[in-house]
Amino acid sequence: MQNISSAEIVAWRHAMPGAFRRPLADRLRRYALVGMFTALFAWCLYDFGFSPDRVVSGFARLGRVLSFMFPPHIWTEWQEIADILNGLAETLAMAFLGTIIGAVIAFPLSFLGAKNINRFAIFRFGVRRGFDIVRAMETLILALIFIRAFGLGPLPGVLAIAVSEIGVLAKLYAEAIENISNKPVEGVVASGGSRMQAVRFAMMPQVMPVLLSITLYNFESNVRSGTILGIVGAGGIGFLLSDRIGAYRWDEAWSIIFLIIAMVYAIDALSGRIRSRFIGETGNTR
Repeated sequence: MQNISSAEIVAWRHAMPGAFRRPLADRLRRYALVGMFTALFAWCLYDFGFSPDRVVSGFARLGRVLSFMFPPHIWTEWQEIADILNGLAETLAMAFLGTIIGAVIAFPLSFLGAKNINRFAIFRFGVRRGFDIVRAMETLILALIFIRAFGLGPLPGVLAIAVSEIGVLAKLYAEAIENISNKPVEGVVASGGSRMQAVRFAMMPQVMPVLLSITLYNFESNVRSGTILGIVGAGGIGFLLSDRIGAYRWDEAWSIIFLIIAMVYAIDALSGRIRSRFIGETGNTR
């Protein structure tokens, strides 16, 4: 193939500018999209009361708040330390129980939403839309509803996380089941296996590492969500954090934030080790 020099390209561009330019319809469409995006962005800033003075004054107040947080508070009395540890344990337990309950319920439902398991398109469509309805309900809103029904404490937080996880995990599990290879399934069926045996011996070994990874990731996310739920009265460390902020005890609030970050980091590291071990072992057996 003959190489074309940059000088020749420049000469052709000057000789035939229309050949190197997008069609007029494409350019107009692009300009219209950019204009609509810019107008929407500007309208949002105006509607939300954005102004340079407000941003500058806000950052100045934020700087004063951060200055109150340093140095972080160090608890010296055992009762205070026990309250903080109990709050962290409650948040961790809320995330764990909510994730487990949601996963246990979502696992069988996911088979109803997978097209390679559920062959009835209308039924599968209804199940999938049910997942969407559950996922559309924010965990914080669910927590407020359950607080009204069950009162303050960790129980509303557990229920809120569990209900939210049913919709999220069922959808992700169903997509994982749909993306498996059909060759092992065909092999089990060809050797005389039943449909349930094909699921047990061909589908599950493929999909279990993915389901474990999804569940562990959602557990990490739910630990952070549990902190927010505690702020609205669902127990856990978030309740103590909200109490310290409401009392303007910023140094203690900053110490609690440090502990939350450390807990999330530890859980992320542990779940990463679990994922690598199980997925690695599965990969070595193939």
